[in-house]
Amino acid sequence: MNDLLKHREQDSGPVECLGLSFPNDQARREHFLKLLAEKLKDPEFRKQEGFPQGTDEAILAMSDPPYYTACPNPWLADFAKYYGKPYDPNEPYRREPLAIDVSVGKTDPIYKAHSYHTKVPHLAIVPSILHYTQPGDIVLDGFAGSGMTGVAAQWCASAPAAYRHELEMEWKKQGKPAPKWGARRVILNDLSPAATFIAANYNLPFDVDAFARAGKQLLDELEAEIGWMYETLHSDGKTKGRIEYTVWSEVFTCPECAGEVNFLDEALDEDSKRVRETFPCPHCGAELTKKKLERLYVSKLDPITGKTLQTPMREPTLISYRVGKNRYEKTPDADDLALLAQIETLALPRYVPVVEYPYADMWEAPRMRDKGITHTHHLFLPRAAQAMGRLWAKARAHPDARIRAFLLFMVEQAIWGLSVLNRYGPTHFSQVNRMLTGVYYVASQHAECSPWYNLGGKLDRLIKAFRDYKIGAGRTAISTGTAARLPLPDDSVDYIFTDPPFGENLPYAELNFLVEAWHGVMTQAKLDAIVDRTKENRAAQKSVDDYRRLMTDCFEEYFRVLKPGRWMTVVFSNTQAAVWNGLQTAMQEAGFVISNVSALDKQQGSFKAVTTAVAVKQDLVISAYKPNGGLEQRFRERGATESSAWDFVQTHLRYLPVAKTKNGALEFIVERDPRILFDRMVAWFVRHGAAVPLSSQEFQHGLHVRFPERDGMVFLPEQVAEYDKKRALMAQAPQMELFVSDERSAIDWLTDFLKKRPSTYQEIHPEFTVQLGAGWKKHESKPELAALLEDNFLRYDGTGEVPSQIHAYLSTNFKDLRGLDKNDPRLIAKAKDRWYVPDPNKAQDLEKKREKALLKEFQTYLSFTGRRLKEFRLEALRAGFKDAWSKKDYQTIIKVAQKIPDEALQEDEKLLLWYDQALTRMEGGL
Repeated sequence: MNDLLKHREQDSGPVECLGLSFPNDQARREHFLKLLAEKLKDPEFRKQEGFPQGTDEAILAMSDPPYYTACPNPWLADFAKYYGKPYDPNEPYRREPLAIDVSVGKTDPIYKAHSYHTKVPHLAIVPSILHYTQPGDIVLDGFAGSGMTGVAAQWCASAPAAYRHELEMEWKKQGKPAPKWGARRVILNDLSPAATFIAANYNLPFDVDAFARAGKQLLDELEAEIGWMYETLHSDGKTKGRIEYTVWSEVFTCPECAGEVNFLDEALDEDSKRVRETFPCPHCGAELTKKKLERLYVSKLDPITGKTLQTPMREPTLISYRVGKNRYEKTPDADDLALLAQIETLALPRYVPVVEYPYADMWEAPRMRDKGITHTHHLFLPRAAQAMGRLWAKARAHPDARIRAFLLFMVEQAIWGLSVLNRYGPTHFSQVNRMLTGVYYVASQHAECSPWYNLGGKLDRLIKAFRDYKIGAGRTAISTGTAARLPLPDDSVDYIFTDPPFGENLPYAELNFLVEAWHGVMTQAKLDAIVDRTKENRAAQKSVDDYRRLMTDCFEEYFRVLKPGRWMTVVFSNTQAAVWNGLQTAMQEAGFVISNVSALDKQQGSFKAVTTAVAVKQDLVISAYKPNGGLEQRFRERGATESSAWDFVQTHLRYLPVAKTKNGALEFIVERDPRILFDRMVAWFVRHGAAVPLSSQEFQHGLHVRFPERDGMVFLPEQVAEYDKKRALMAQAPQMELFVSDERSAIDWLTDFLKKRPSTYQEIHPEFTVQLGAGWKKHESKPELAALLEDNFLRYDGTGEVPSQIHAYLSTNFKDLRGLDKNDPRLIAKAKDRWYVPDPNKAQDLEKKREKALLKEFQTYLSFTGRRLKEFRLEALRAGFKDAWSKKDYQTIIKVAQKIPDEALQEDEKLLLWYDQALTRMEGGL
């Protein structure tokens, strides 16, 4: 059969690749493997940042160039140039930001074909690719993980008719034009060779029928070779059963009598199949709990390393096996124990990796060392090591390169499930792949599964899933390396979809270490963009600041390769405000402009906009764009002027949706709020190292003069008609949801409140008090309502005409006051002592007075001699940082930043932006 498969690949027919023609795919592969082998001999090629650790042979064995390399792909630029279209500034292109449900499709067979630590389902990504791109466009994912973005791009060409119809009907309901189906090209990159190997097998075509035959033959050959290791004698004393799994339990000692206690034997309730919280000692009867027990260790010489290990004592406690179609359980007998002892004497198979865990650089170190695990082979009991080693050897021996790779794609999924990380769950029907995700956790009870029990069903599911999934040849290029150094030309990518690592959620490099050890190619872990404050090696620890800098490098590279005017979608999954702000700061410092942040309301099935870090509770979808080249060019010509500020606003408004509906009602578009527009403008100027030319009130006044406003949102003149048309069909105006967490947001809330309802202090106070809830920032001093009103608003004292804002409110809401003149005593009496929002001219005077007071307070922070400020006003810090920035006094920003707690700095997007840019300029000598 092997000769037949080899013949089939060689005779697959002529193929074209990057403009070159080959008689068959094997010839194409051999040609590019030879070129890659030559490149691997070049020391400069291997010096690339993010280059994985591995021998030339191991890298070549994983690779399928030019489409996939287990190192930085030297053909990415050729792929982009050959299949892509050069950037054309005159090409008409306009899209609104799109929010997607990242939970859609998690039960799809393709999604489940191979697990990975985190991944967005391809069915959730398809709508984004269809929305932002045309057939033939190039999509990039620099944190590709298992390659779902590539699968989504494939799906745009091969989606079944039912899916197409459903999506087209949904878009029609939303008033969107029909999607343009067809293949997109995709470039995938990840730092991890384990990830890119999965991505390659998801996205490179192969013969499914040939894989089905090869997979069955592999399991059959393994049966013939080591089937005897998984045999046990049935209760009749003569029939042999096939072991599905053997349960091992750690052994402890009783604190009262020091007798040995097999935990599972004594703690498991046979009837309920649940572990009891308390149970008697089998020797002295003392009442025991697991916490009271002491784990028993045994000394073992590791013949591979030559070192003596202290490992937990384990005993086989239960065997689950089948005779025919019937399943049975038994306690291991003497023959079973003799069989295990015989297997333990066998030599470790060749392909079982013996790689030492770098515990000083791992946050999982204590959990692993306590179980006597120092090297990768310690994670496998002797029989499991024999099974895994032989599975790997047989898969690697297949002559067809793509079938070989896909066999490994299947076999590597047994690595975790056949290791001691596989927990035993007494109440679970299946014991397959029951390891805890995201950690190296060795439980007290381990289910040692047979390879057929683990992989038999997986083989069938893979065949079925990929038979229905059509993979196009030459559509995907995959690279292994850092997203901060992509070998791609400037302005060569049409759209970016990315799901980057988020803070300290997962240590990707550590979790991939085990699988990569089998491949012999390891992640360059120092570039893993995570927060890690637990490593024993302090030099290897990574703070939120380190994470932000790594992400900034990656987003700068994204910015470089994306075409001007095009979009990037970022999926965010972290509830920490510091990580959220770090990510936003990294994106903005790279040059991206955020146009929408949406969270899925899972109860209502709709999206809502998110404005502050304290609101981060769900998966977020961030839409950002690279400004067109015209805006950048005009900024270089005009510099940091008011006209540049209004040019930015004019451009930014074009990228925002005009109207959005949710549950039949108009939704407030957060990015059109004047305050958010000001923040985006400030970030734009800071990113360019320029002084901000307008104060907040000057900006608000300028908006009022230059742009029409509807329902608290700013529009371009040409956008208003469309909004008014949709607004006329709705009963209510959209409302913005405000989260009060600091002085600034408290002022914003009061502004919105008083615009609608000018009120007295007594009327405002109870409403305001409700807003000062649990979301208040930890180190931010809580302002007095009276002070906020005095500094930011005006109070009508009863002299002169009633201000128009108060007059409009009273005459609308009180029947007896309608039609009265502004000087009418009855109106004056009702209006007296009401606070209201000042008009722009008076507001500028108030702002200057307030800013003066804030800068005075900032000076007290600057002269503070203690170690850390425990409480402060964020508004004073923001005013001081902005003032120092305008004077290019970067040292003052850094000095004061070092006096406030790290979390306060990291959790405030505005402070973080000033501080990070000040550091950059100090380091660059600017």
